[in-house]
Amino acid sequence: MEKDNELKLFQDKKIRAKWDEEEEKWYFSVVDIVAVLTDNDYQAGRKYWKTLKMRLNKEGSELVTNCYQLKMLANDGKLRDTDVMTTKQILRLIQSIPSKKAEPLKLWLAQVGKERIDETYDPEIAINRALETYRKKGYSEGWINQRLKTIEIRKEFTDELKEKGINSRRDFAILTNVLTQTWSGYSVKEYKNLKGLKKENLRDNMTNMELVLNMLAETSATEISKSKEEKGFKEAENSVIEGGDVARIAKEQLERKIGKKVISDKNAKEIRKLNSGE
Repeated sequence: MEKDNELKLFQDKKIRAKWDEEEEKWYFSVVDIVAVLTDNDYQAGRKYWKTLKMRLNKEGSELVTNCYQLKMLANDGKLRDTDVMTTKQILRLIQSIPSKKAEPLKLWLAQVGKERIDETYDPEIAINRALETYRKKGYSEGWINQRLKTIEIRKEFTDELKEKGINSRRDFAILTNVLTQTWSGYSVKEYKNLKGLKKENLRDNMTNMELVLNMLAETSATEISKSKEEKGFKEAENSVIEGGDVARIAKEQLERKIGKKVISDKNAKEIRKLNSGE
């Protein structure tokens, strides 16, 4: 089953979730939901869930019996087994936890489910939602426009990789790393370390120029790949390297002109502050 990791926000609280394409179901981190309902942080929510799970287990509740685990990103940046439940199970779980947030959370769950189904038929909805999310986070309009463009370019890039026979997430990750290393001089991990990131999205922490160069690398790799008939990982990798070289050369020429490095150690917080003029 193909599942996509996502991070959802409920009243500024983060809830980890996974969407199952085949089953068309959301799976939510139980600890995150419990933390929201009990107004606790992650660790306190974890303890609450552990106690509640023992009680429900003694009662023979099917919630515990049918609850299973998926790999989700933990606070330490590592993928760890996490108790998850479907929307239907979460609604039943809510009944076991006295909370003033029960009704708002029910409405939120319904809205999350509706949004994903709507986005499947109209991708523009997803783009508009991303636009509002970035605005609320404080990004400038100029940066947001660049970031939304990267989403379009990225999809064209991954679609072309699929045409060349690349299907596994592992291979997508490897080729993304090759592309990033080629144009920037940093692996994805090194790039994130430079910006002081752990689980945060690298593109959400790029400056306008970094976004432009990354787009140039991806769109160049896409067009180069389209010009070749051969398929397979090695051919795709060659196109990725050639596309990355186009952006690398542009970066080096720009750096010579302006007399400074283009790759920045600034992260999202600093970028938003810079753009706001603070």
